Amino acid sequence: MIELRLSNHYYRRILIIAVLAAAVLFGAVKAYTTIAFAGSTTLAAGERVVTIHDGSTRQGIVTSATTLRQVLQQAHITLNKGDITEPGLDDPLVASSYEANIYRARPVVVQDGAKSIRIITAYRTVKQIAQQAGVPLNYADTAEIKPAVDIASVGAAEIMVINRATPVSFVFYGKTIQTSTRATTVGGLLKEHKITPAQDDTVVPALNAPIVPGMTIELWRNGKQTVTVDESINFTTRQVLDANHNPGYKVVQTPGQMGSRTVTYDVEMRNGKEISRTETNEIVTKQPVEQVVVIGVKGAYTTPSENESITWSYLMSKGLSREQTAGIMGNLMQEHGFQTSGDGLAQWTGSRKANLEAMFPDTYRTIQSQLDYMWYELSGPYSNTLALVRAQTTVQGAEEAFQNHYEGCGICVQDRRIQFAFNILASH
Repeated sequence: MIELRLSNHYYRRILIIAVLAAAVLFGAVKAYTTIAFAGSTTLAAGERVVTIHDGSTRQGIVTSATTLRQVLQQAHITLNKGDITEPGLDDPLVASSYEANIYRARPVVVQDGAKSIRIITAYRTVKQIAQQAGVPLNYADTAEIKPAVDIASVGAAEIMVINRATPVSFVFYGKTIQTSTRATTVGGLLKEHKITPAQDDTVVPALNAPIVPGMTIELWRNGKQTVTVDESINFTTRQVLDANHNPGYKVVQTPGQMGSRTVTYDVEMRNGKEISRTETNEIVTKQPVEQVVVIGVKGAYTTPSENESITWSYLMSKGLSREQTAGIMGNLMQEHGFQTSGDGLAQWTGSRKANLEAMFPDTYRTIQSQLDYMWYELSGPYSNTLALVRAQTTVQGAEEAFQNHYEGCGICVQDRRIQFAFNILASH
């Protein structure tokens, strides 16, 4: 047996070399720590292991930093505009180890039909990229990211191509649904949505009809059925007359808002066509808000006495005789005493009053507008009345012609009308 004996001096030299090598290795370990060190390295109080994934590069660091921003500064890693990190740059680090990801922003061209949008994005999923480009994906739309064939011409290394599904309206037993489909026929759409029509159901159009954008597809059950729909409720408009503003002034003080209701109908269907519809119930889900409009009427309103004088001059200017004018005005005095409030000068009701308000929406309560409306009727739908009045030579004859053929009063009290007419004739 050969015994190898080493001197104490040799042992000391080996020990010194080992210590120096360990010191060098320890420095390297502190600067570059992989995941394995997280389990085997003893951390000082407040220290943690952070493994940074930056594309294909992975770097580990033992650090006492409390945010990823500080960690990246220690590791001399620079972020560019648009880059995204996980966790966030300023999220507090409290655990003993982290896997940090850096997603580098890069140019991507989003191709949506004929529209091309170039963006700088750090996102990797098609949904996030489409959202950033302002062209969000709808149901059944698909998208694919692929390398650009000609980077120089498109200005990006990646292209995301969106394949839009066909938008359609689907009436599903009375409930209208806006959807989209990749199917090419109506039957394919039903299969796509896992819908199997019952024996008595009707599908319109036919199952083999081709899908086209914007079409309406209906699935109905023959016979009586109950459907529930959401409907709008129109708001009303109220006018506030303001004597501090001139005629023509019009300001919406309170904007109207549409209401809504959920309505249940009994619907009778036959071969896909609605035969009858009867409302059975309603729930008002939102009350409409009345619209308030301020109308300027400064100087537009006059007293009944002033209205009488204005009416006399107006009718005389139309070529009527004094007797004919007095006969008409005797009726107007009996009707409403030359007041323009309520149903107006001649007490118009129903469709006639509605026509007055529609013709003069802002000034229908003024004497001028009501006289213009009365003359409009006498020149049009009541032209026979005007002809009869013009044929009269006496106050009484003119009063009776206007009374019977224009006013159509129920209880006329004719003697009062005649008396008013003679009084007006005497005062003008």
